[in-house]
Amino acid sequence: MAELDQELDPPPFFLCPISLQIMKDPVTVASGITYDRESIERWLFSDRHKTCPITQVVLSNFDITPNHTLRRVIQAWCTVNACKGVERIPTPKPPVDCKQVVRILADAKLSSFSQQNCLRRLQSIAAASESNKRCMEAAGAVEFLAGIVCNSTNVEFSLEDYAYLIDDQLANLGFEALSILYKLQISESGLKFLLANNGGIFVSTLTKILQNGTYGSRTYSVMLLTSMFEVADQIQILSLNTDFFVEIVQILKDQISKQASKSALKLLIGLCSSSRNRVKAVKAGAVPVLIDLLLDLDSSEKRSCEMILVTLDLLCGCADGRAEVLNHAAGIAIVSKKILRVSTLGSEKAVGILCSIARFSASESVVQEMMRLGVVTKLCFLLQVAGAGGKAKEKAKEILKLHGRTWRNSSCLPSSLRSSFPH
Repeated sequence: MAELDQELDPPPFFLCPISLQIMKDPVTVASGITYDRESIERWLFSDRHKTCPITQVVLSNFDITPNHTLRRVIQAWCTVNACKGVERIPTPKPPVDCKQVVRILADAKLSSFSQQNCLRRLQSIAAASESNKRCMEAAGAVEFLAGIVCNSTNVEFSLEDYAYLIDDQLANLGFEALSILYKLQISESGLKFLLANNGGIFVSTLTKILQNGTYGSRTYSVMLLTSMFEVADQIQILSLNTDFFVEIVQILKDQISKQASKSALKLLIGLCSSSRNRVKAVKAGAVPVLIDLLLDLDSSEKRSCEMILVTLDLLCGCADGRAEVLNHAAGIAIVSKKILRVSTLGSEKAVGILCSIARFSASESVVQEMMRLGVVTKLCFLLQVAGAGGKAKEKAKEILKLHGRTWRNSSCLPSSLRSSFPH
């Protein structure tokens, strides 16, 4: 297609409005606009938009109709221009039918070989297109795959018993099923089913995998849990025990992959919006692990630094969390160091952590330690920086007002910064 760009300009209506590439499989959505299947399915199902990309009109349904006429015209144009380097676009395979998936799932119950073959076929079907993933979910693949995952960890589930399989086979089946479940990008209703099914047994299963699984299975488990708890209700969020948080913190401590760590942080941020869960996360040892991670991260790793600071800011909303920051030898120092070095959000959250400590946990020794470590100097500099962010500045002013009497006349503070103290 590189030669095509140089020598030929295809008719504009051959191009997908999203990718601006020639459409290989043109399909039309409810708004009447035609897109390439891969692009519009990603827009609707992966990115979870509900509107037509061009018109921005909310779609009445997500049905996708193949535009065979346009595809044939595009194919004919490619054939005519083949001598000019244009590659012919093959006729796309039709999306899988729900009845096909149902038959595959039914055949899987016959033997262990049938199950292994079934998982390979499901993997292939899911990889082909987003619409195939939706079809698999509608045919019951989510429940089927969850059943295999649960049975692979010796947890009773509503599906038939798999006791005839040896442990290694079960483990391999479980890992394959788990990877397919994650890659399916399950809908909100499907995620809610996994959360609620059999009294939350699937959550318990994933927690066991976090504890005893391979690096790969633990990664898929934490990523799937993160998706599930994005749609959880308050009762489900509050029902989690400290042991669950211990396993999430262990994922961070083990640093098994960047994907796993970011998912674990995202999960903690979502769950710790609840004050009860903040206490559980602190008891699970989250604070020292997060501070150690922050020490190891370069400030250029912006997103990871931001997520850690957001999590620490939440955990400092409870007394035990603040105490853990103060108990860590590098707690106050590393948080202060990240001010003005990460991003506006990073500075806001770092100052927020210090503000929580200054408000509720500032003993005389802590106040003196903040001065000795240069926290006060950093806050004064922050107030003088034009693009530092309003929220960070407001919190910095609050800290300086709270303990200004102690700090203003300290010999550790440069005289040029004393005028920065708010009155």
